[in-house]
Amino acid sequence: MAQKIPATVVTGFLGAGKTTLIKHLLDNANGKRIALVINEFGDLGVDGEILKGCGIEGCADDDVVELSNGCICCTVAEDFVPAMQKLIERDTPPDHIVIETSGLALPQPLVRAFNWPDIRTRVTVDGVVAVVDGPALSEGRFAADEAAVDRQRGLDDTLDHETPLSELFEDQLACADMVLMSKADLLDSAISGQLTTSLKSRVRGGVAVLPSNMGAVDPGVLLGLGVGAEDDLESRHEIHHHHHHHDDDHEDDDHHHDHEHEHGHDGFESFVITMPELDDTEAFLARVSRTIDTHDLLRVKGFAAVAGKPMRLVLQAVGPRIDSHYDRPFAAGEERGTRLVIIGLSGLDREKILANLTQAA
Repeated sequence: MAQKIPATVVTGFLGAGKTTLIKHLLDNANGKRIALVINEFGDLGVDGEILKGCGIEGCADDDVVELSNGCICCTVAEDFVPAMQKLIERDTPPDHIVIETSGLALPQPLVRAFNWPDIRTRVTVDGVVAVVDGPALSEGRFAADEAAVDRQRGLDDTLDHETPLSELFEDQLACADMVLMSKADLLDSAISGQLTTSLKSRVRGGVAVLPSNMGAVDPGVLLGLGVGAEDDLESRHEIHHHHHHHDDDHEDDDHHHDHEHEHGHDGFESFVITMPELDDTEAFLARVSRTIDTHDLLRVKGFAAVAGKPMRLVLQAVGPRIDSHYDRPFAAGEERGTRLVIIGLSGLDREKILANLTQAA
């Protein structure tokens, strides 16, 4: 069976920084074919900043356009599933799909739409990323221009115009697998720390809250979470039921491209640990879990050889969740060892992390 195409859903209010984040992803795609599904237009929308940046003046609704940097843009007014079908049925499908939602189109109904029979076997929700405006939150607001957000909501007849922005905000956090606090460079460290603590108390356990400046988040951190959110709807339930873009009645091997950087990139750092084969898989996974918690790591992923096992063990850890499975036999002459990529914020104590992973205690 072909591997499912991973899709990342990016949500956040108008002006939070979604477009800047996506622009950075495209500029640092490193050859990966990224498809964009865009649901928001206007002066701050992707059409004005990304499409024009790629030399395209405009993009008609429900069109698919090949951009000069190799990404694909699919602008959608209403029909999400047909747009997704158009992308995945291309002769050369994308490696990853990034979906920018309208700041007021909540992610839960969109995630449910991935269970539509026509697409559920072809694509999976790699993760939901909520972008929040750090300076606005520090001043007790949910967006830099709340009046503009309300005007945007008033123009869309499909939205509940009475629900407070605070409730919409909580719904976005409830669905998120990662929260990016944008414009963190405009905050002093004490306020940034307070906001981070507050946001962590409002999201599900293990969801990372990361500061970001100008959308500069390493694609290796943001993409490839491997969450499969469409199969995890109960844990990210809607707090408020005020959107009905997709009918619930239709509910009926990720692509991993490692970009390993030996030096920090945009406030993030990754490095590789090599170890001999493992004697005890369960004990090792327990050490990985403790190490993630102790050092506040974002991700650990890689491969391992287990004594007495002919198959290679694949490991993927995001927050508190650790997934592992055997994927294939080791080839003749292939070195039996363990190789892990460690990803976290800059300043990781590499020696202590290695010690934590290699010692039984």
